[in-house]
This record gives sequence, C-alpha cells and structure tokens, in this order.
Amino acid sequence: MNDQLSFGVLLERYFTQRLMQQRQASAHTIASYRDAFTMLLRFVHKRLRKAPSALAVDDIDAPLVMAYLDEMERARGITARTRNLRLTAVHSFFRFAAFEAPTHSAQIQRVLAIPAKRFTRTLVPFLSRQEVDALLAAPDQRSWSGRRDHALLLLAVQTGLRLSELTGLQHEDLHIGVGAHVRVIGKGRKERCTPLSKNTRAVLAAWAREPPLVKDQPLFPNARGGRLSSHGVHYLLGKHVARATVKCPSLKNKRVSPHVLRHTTAMDLLQEGTEPVTIALWLGHESVETTQIYLDANLAMKQAVLDKTSPPEGKPGRYRPDDRLLAFLKDL
Repeated sequence: MNDQLSFGVLLERYFTQRLMQQRQASAHTIASYRDAFTMLLRFVHKRLRKAPSALAVDDIDAPLVMAYLDEMERARGITARTRNLRLTAVHSFFRFAAFEAPTHSAQIQRVLAIPAKRFTRTLVPFLSRQEVDALLAAPDQRSWSGRRDHALLLLAVQTGLRLSELTGLQHEDLHIGVGAHVRVIGKGRKERCTPLSKNTRAVLAAWAREPPLVKDQPLFPNARGGRLSSHGVHYLLGKHVARATVKCPSLKNKRVSPHVLRHTTAMDLLQEGTEPVTIALWLGHESVETTQIYLDANLAMKQAVLDKTSPPEGKPGRYRPDDRLLAFLKDL
C-alpha cells in the first residue's frame, strides 16, 4: 500500500507532526482527539470488517463519518456539543490530509463539508457573592488539606484559571512580590499572567510556606505530593459545596464544577464594568466572541438597562372567556 494512501500513516503523521510538533497542542487536546479517533476506528472496524492499520484514505468517506457521529449520539447518548467536538477532531485531521493526499481532495472536501449540529445554548451558570463566600469558608483550615483547598478555590474564583491550569501550577509560576501574579501556559500553548488581589496574595503566600511533601511538588499537590487529578478536584469541590450548602441553601440547586468557578470570575469582572475584550484576555479566550455568553447571562445588567429606559405603557385588560363554540374549536 502506498504510504500516501494509508490512513494509518497519515493519522500517525497528523498526531506527531501536526499536533505535537507544529501546533504544540496541549495534552488535553491530544487526549481528546486521540479518544475521538479511537472510537472512530472501532466503529469503522465493526462496520467494514477491516483492521485499523489496513485502512486506506478512501475507506473513510463522508457517509461513514456521518454514520459514526449518528451512532455516537444514538448508542452512547452523547450531546450535540460532544458530537461537534468529535467532528472537530475529524475535520482537523482531514484538513491536514488535504495537503498530504491531494489526489483525494474531492472525498476530503465532502468530509469537511459535514456541518456541526445546532443545539440550544443554555445560559452559563455562576455563583453569587454570597455563594462564593460560603464556599470559601467551607474548608477546615486547621488541616493541611483544608488550607490547600481554601487556597485553590480562592485562586480559582479570583483568576478564572482552567482546571488543567490550576492543577499544573508549579511554585515558580507563583509570584507574590511586587506585581503579584500567577503565570500559566493555556490553550494553544499561549502564556498569560493573571494578577492577584491583596487577599489572594496573602493566602497563597501562607500556603507556599507549607513544608513540601516531596521534592519539586506542584503548587497544589495531592496527599502524596503528586499532581491533583481532575477527579480529585471535582471531589474536593463537591465536598465543600455540600458543606457550604448548610449555610447557603441556594447552592443546593446548583451544579458547581471547576468551570462554574471560571464563569463566576467572568461574571464578577463583567458586573464591575470590565470590557469584554479585557475579560477575554483575562480568561485566555481565543476570541472576544466567546465572552459574549457572559453578556447573555447577566440578568442584573439587563435589568439596569431596563431601569434606565422608559418602557411603553400598557393597560391591564379584564379577562373574558371565549364563546363556548369558539373555545371548543380552539381546544381541538
């Protein structure tokens, strides 16, 4: 088989050359794309009865990709948003393949023409100031883990760092002198620095003085001194939310995740009058359009606009029931 026509060879080049070397994609992106293609190859093997390493580029056409996406949605119950993420991975590979296998351009273009599935975008969830205060008060700071959790949650709410950015912080990424800030490498391998408030700086300075469990441990280690896992952060957050709910019952009706804390940071900045462009830079968004979701969700700002306007005057009417025959027809 000609290497240029081998799907397996192209896929390996895509991951090693395109994602890792050229784009320097994050570990999270590589893992996400890896999982998408693992499921695609298993689906193709089941459908075509061909081993993944024996596939040619011709085998992966638009109808097969569509069938794969439909199967994921039907059998696995994935959401439209997750379906679109799987499609993004496929599109990214086929854009690479368009340069590596130009003789297959017609087939590749048909795959690239597969549209994302439309879905209803819900308003972003976020915490009120009272809920944030209750959450930050929940960890028992008499214990090592309580002091760690308090510092981590405070940093998350004040900076809006992503989960992977929080767990990947090293001691050298924290600067608590003049111009206190944290330095992270975010999506797209882009470096950004986020300033720290006076209170956050004091809490992190105290936490940084805690005796290390092991050499070269991350800023927020697990009980063994290693890096906190995503599951570990979700667990500790859920534990503290449950405790905070006792003093702040409104938390009971909210599903609080690390990303909700990130949303909370954005909403706090927005309510303080920060420009969307600045919020996009603060959070490390690729585009300011991403920040639009916070404008849509900010009911308080919309109410403030309404209070400044002169709404049209309406006159309440008196209810009169429909004629019996018209009511019958209406109910049909």
